[in-house]
Amino acid sequence: MALITTYRRTDLDESMDDFSMDNDSLVTALDDIARINQLLGGNSVTLNGVKKLTKNFPKNQTITIMDFGCGGGDMLRTLAKYGERNSLKFNLIGIDANEATIRHAEKCSTEFDNISYLAEDIFTYDFSKYKIDIALITLTLHHFKDEEILRIMRVIFNVVQKGIIINDLHRSKLAYRLFQMIIFIFKLKKMTADDGLISILRGFKREDLEKYSRELELKKYSIKWKWAFRYQWVIEK
Repeated sequence: MALITTYRRTDLDESMDDFSMDNDSLVTALDDIARINQLLGGNSVTLNGVKKLTKNFPKNQTITIMDFGCGGGDMLRTLAKYGERNSLKFNLIGIDANEATIRHAEKCSTEFDNISYLAEDIFTYDFSKYKIDIALITLTLHHFKDEEILRIMRVIFNVVQKGIIINDLHRSKLAYRLFQMIIFIFKLKKMTADDGLISILRGFKREDLEKYSRELELKKYSIKWKWAFRYQWVIEK
């Protein structure tokens, strides 16, 4: 069994970091990620954060939520179903830099008329046409290096009205070994398996998120550990 270290975030690259990727392996990986999140309850980390930030909104107000790095859109579909069950008016927008990813998300979301998608680079896109109440960043931050994370967070913090909900991986040896079991049990394809293991090694420890919070000079935030080896980082404005 290979030795692993989780002392620092790894610099290894994931296949999905290539925003020009457009093949069947990408679609398979997106669907596998959605399936694992659903089975392990990972989406509940983001959903619980949304419940917290929306509890004081008037029932008749439309709440605009933008998912940064939306992937296949599974989180937005989960929110659309939650909003419908609870008579909440959600305007849900997914943004991702990979055009093929956005095409797949659109294909999977045709039954939801309150979900739309943007294939855009968040650093160059003009967000002024939107009044974004809540931003989501689910399993996206770990794809970036520390200095890039700070840059991304500043962009998003400046365009959001209410707050940001980050749901990302806890970097730990136990999580790594458990994911190796998941690879075997679910017979994951090589790209999903390899990227998943690297993702864990690119994940975070609490002290990483506390450090970012200090450097971003955040005033009101919470960091909580959640199953399955996730951190929920909720930032309020």
